[in-house]
Amino acid sequence: MKDKITVRFAGAAGDGIETVAEIMVKLCIRSGLHVYAYRGYQSVIRGGHVWSQIRISNNRIYSFGDFFDILVTLNKDGILYDVPYMSANGYIIHDPSVKFKYEDVGKPYYDISVPLIEFAKKFSRLPIVQNTVALGAVVYLLGLSFEYLKNVILDIFKDKGDEVINMNLNAALAGYDYVKEVYKDIPRSFQLNPDPNKRKFAMSGNQALAFGAYSAGCKFYAAYPMTPVSPILHWFAEHSKKCGIIVVQPEDEIAVINMAIGAAHAGVRAMVATSGGGFSLMSESVSMAGMIEVPIVIVEGQRGAPSTGLPTKTEQGDLRQVLGAGQGSYPKIVLAPRSVEEAFYTAIEAFNLAEKYQVPVIILTDLYLNESIVSLEKLNLDIKIDRGWLVNEGEIKDYKRYMITETGVSPRALPGQREYNYTAASDEHDEKGHLISDVLAGLPSMLKIRNAMMEKRMKKEKYILQEFPPPKLYGDEEADITIVCWGSTSGAVREAIEELKKEGIKANALEIKYIHPFQAEEVKNILIKAKRLLLVENNYSAFMGGLIAEHTGIIIKDKLLRYDGEPITPLQIVYKVKEILNN
Repeated sequence: MKDKITVRFAGAAGDGIETVAEIMVKLCIRSGLHVYAYRGYQSVIRGGHVWSQIRISNNRIYSFGDFFDILVTLNKDGILYDVPYMSANGYIIHDPSVKFKYEDVGKPYYDISVPLIEFAKKFSRLPIVQNTVALGAVVYLLGLSFEYLKNVILDIFKDKGDEVINMNLNAALAGYDYVKEVYKDIPRSFQLNPDPNKRKFAMSGNQALAFGAYSAGCKFYAAYPMTPVSPILHWFAEHSKKCGIIVVQPEDEIAVINMAIGAAHAGVRAMVATSGGGFSLMSESVSMAGMIEVPIVIVEGQRGAPSTGLPTKTEQGDLRQVLGAGQGSYPKIVLAPRSVEEAFYTAIEAFNLAEKYQVPVIILTDLYLNESIVSLEKLNLDIKIDRGWLVNEGEIKDYKRYMITETGVSPRALPGQREYNYTAASDEHDEKGHLISDVLAGLPSMLKIRNAMMEKRMKKEKYILQEFPPPKLYGDEEADITIVCWGSTSGAVREAIEELKKEGIKANALEIKYIHPFQAEEVKNILIKAKRLLLVENNYSAFMGGLIAEHTGIIIKDKLLRYDGEPITPLQIVYKVKEILNN
């Protein structure tokens, strides 16, 4: 019996697919089960074809998986577009009006025909209610409690009034009872063990980043709406008053980054979030933050590119963009969290590093990580805040904002502190902030100052590297093959390693989170010991492979690259590993 089961709800935008998926997730976590939810959608309000997929298990889940087991389709498109991703002997729940033949499915399956539309009409004039009828049918098939489903529906629709609540309760019960009566003897190849005493909570990657930033003391957030990071703006807007956070939506990303730099310069922890297109507009100001040594955190959620590309699909295509953002050389930090849970802690880490070293920190995520919803058991809220070298009034007599120090980190004063006046400009300057860019530029004495200030800023990266924990291998140290990945692909890689282990193949993984400054020696020492290497990335150009080659001289020849807008799955990795080892 399988201990994992995956459900996919499919229909058109506007059919309430996301709502039933949200209910399903809440039902599972309240039943003590683990979930991993992801969705596929298009840039339309109504129409098109959308789906939401929930993977459910008694144990922790690292990715949204490969094939689903239960398909709920509200129209014929589900048969055309989703059935190819259904496992053999899967279950198809549909209204009798959705007609299809075995040839349309092409594999063994269980047909569960439920009068979704008829029941929906019985309880409402809105055809959308058929999604709730289907939800009830799924809950019975999974062997979950209707009482828990009832409580979730009461919670979700509590602000909609009794009429809406009762409508959804009756619709769900109709679907539940119908399958219980008509399909009670249908075989099940899975076994879930719900335990409400092991209740979980669920977060998306966007929520984890937002909550992590708040927990780190973020007091200013600015953003222009852009998929996949718009939900971070929604979270901050919803909680701004309660959490004491200023939230601003300016006219464009140029205003976003400059307002946040101003807030950070004034002394508050500030964050922005955008995607590749918005980050392009921010780039010059990111360079300015490096020049004036202002600590700021930037979330860059990657999506299908180039240009507008695939705005609702995932990709890891912006690595080189963030590394080369802005003009010239300046110290920066780039972090790529590998999971939703790690995104929470990375947000906290980013703020501490930004203030300790007075640099911009970029958290590089992607749509898959941002929009995935996972179950968690707990978060460590014992959070340490490191605000770096903030000076108090009277502490320093001859104040030099950009004083040359051993670490490159200078004393930071905030506007309004007496006797600590200085210029923070985008031009090159001396230790006190006096500009050397105009009539002084090129003079012999200024050449020395320019060199000294550039070296002062850049040597921060030496000490930043010492903050990073050394990279470690996941899996068997004596592996037949080492898989190299970064960011969100690590979940699929971990599941692939466990699957390979069942087949007697030893594999391990180097999961890179700390991208810049790059841990060249540590990475090289791991890779030179590997018997075989496989690079796994969600982009066309193997950007991480190029970065590794640049820093270590090691060229990874075997690659699994996906760039169609969908995440890499565990079985794709398994097949690729077998192909390499067999050759």
